[in-house]
Amino acid sequence: MPGGDEEPRSYYVGVDVGTGSVRAALVDQRGTLLAFADQPINQWGPQFNHHEQSSEDIWAACCVASKKVVQGVNLQQIRGLGFDATCSLVVLDKEFRPLPVNHEGDSHRNIIMWLDHRAVSQVHRINETKHSVLQYVGGVMSVEMQAPKLLWLKENLRETCWDKAGHFFDLPDFLSWKATGVTARSLCSLVCKWTYSAEKGWDDSFWKMVGLEDLVTDNYSKIGNQVLPPGASLGSGLTPEAAEDLGLPPGIAVAASLIDAHAGGLGVIGADVKGHGLACEGQPVTSRLAVICGTSSCHMGISKNPIFVPGVWGPYFSAMVPGFWLNEGGQSVTGKLIDHMVQGHAAFPELQAKATARRQSIYAYLNSHLDLIKKAQPVGFLTVDLHVWPDFHGNRSPLADLTLKGMVTGLKLSQDLDDLAILYLATVQAIAFGTRLIIEAMESAGHSINTLFLCGGLSKNPLFVQMHADITGMPVVLSQEVESVLVGAAILGACASGDFASVQEAMAKMSKVGKVVFPRHEDKRYYDKKYQVFLKLVEHQKEYAAIMKGD
Repeated sequence: MPGGDEEPRSYYVGVDVGTGSVRAALVDQRGTLLAFADQPINQWGPQFNHHEQSSEDIWAACCVASKKVVQGVNLQQIRGLGFDATCSLVVLDKEFRPLPVNHEGDSHRNIIMWLDHRAVSQVHRINETKHSVLQYVGGVMSVEMQAPKLLWLKENLRETCWDKAGHFFDLPDFLSWKATGVTARSLCSLVCKWTYSAEKGWDDSFWKMVGLEDLVTDNYSKIGNQVLPPGASLGSGLTPEAAEDLGLPPGIAVAASLIDAHAGGLGVIGADVKGHGLACEGQPVTSRLAVICGTSSCHMGISKNPIFVPGVWGPYFSAMVPGFWLNEGGQSVTGKLIDHMVQGHAAFPELQAKATARRQSIYAYLNSHLDLIKKAQPVGFLTVDLHVWPDFHGNRSPLADLTLKGMVTGLKLSQDLDDLAILYLATVQAIAFGTRLIIEAMESAGHSINTLFLCGGLSKNPLFVQMHADITGMPVVLSQEVESVLVGAAILGACASGDFASVQEAMAKMSKVGKVVFPRHEDKRYYDKKYQVFLKLVEHQKEYAAIMKGD
């Protein structure tokens, strides 16, 4: 570690549980990432739309990754620990042992994953109630939230799971409980995924109306009755048992957690942008939209006053940045969709072989191949007659329509590498058009956004970033630290330690601008036309559905 006359370094550990792996980082008080480790985690898909994980497997992976990042470090300098995770549902019995969320009775698989869509009929019935809590989720609850999943468990696994359950945790809250023994929940998870109100608490009438009145008993002990803002210090810090598991000093501060996308938002949205020629310089942080793009994408916008955006989740008070209302747009599949389109193409084996021979990732190879075939025109113009509607897993925002499907128009008989590259490009563009649609919905409801802050796996792809700039017409800010989600988790640990007076102070000190990508305004007319086609695609899809349903 570098020495000199600098102030003594304080370190924080951030742990991020994503869809396919646990990642951990050691971060200092300036937001510099000093060590990184990742560890894969298992997933099970026993049937279509059922996606499950294991809380024991995930905790074991957290321990492996944490131990790796603190190797060779003076443990006395580690001041705090922060967790973020996907908003998956963890089920434990009254003794905190795993319970099965599957018909097979396998209690090892005790997590219904965030992307699980088993509870379609349950969410439909919940939305039919038109209960007032639904206005805080864009008017329509998503199948990915926790109430429909809880109702599914009650209706389908009454004896093996529901009746035995003692604790239903959002995964981020499970991790902070595992570290501290404290069952307090984070305001982030409960407000965003469980219908909790930061001002009014739980609404008894909602749970009774949807058939989950049993959760109201014992003052909501099964789903949380002590709620803390993200970054608040939990209990007496890290327990001796958890400290041994994680390779960290006992008693260090452990923070109330965040959902993974919200940690990404925290890690980027507060960065100091002076000197980059950006419209958001000197403007309130409310002019910024954080886009966290990995397997799926989340679009985080904040406001001083509540803004209700049809089809966009929120407004959620203090769910990401304390004192601000959060609106959260999203696309259920983005990175996963790009993989699906590329890997399912006839030319994929050829692509794999050529990328391997060049020692490149398949996406770096595809980007260079597009540069090769574009000739004199801008690369985006290669899709002039190929258009994609990206809702292969339904639409989360702003249409909030689970029934929508993906669409591709402009296919030919040829299936060579050029065709694959252009289909990949059209898919990336479709995702960016989806972002534009979300921004337009937010702005028409009262948001004023002029700059995008991107993080997550897809932000490492320069084509994905440039297309978001060109298609939205807004500059895209990338963080100096690529792993912004982990910086966000570490910011939580830093706040819990007391080293910063507030989350806002930690954000400003620990998140830094790396690169700014500006839109190519000369291509605006082309993308405006493609956007018109994009909107026509969904209009036509709805017409097709109406024809098929008609007499």
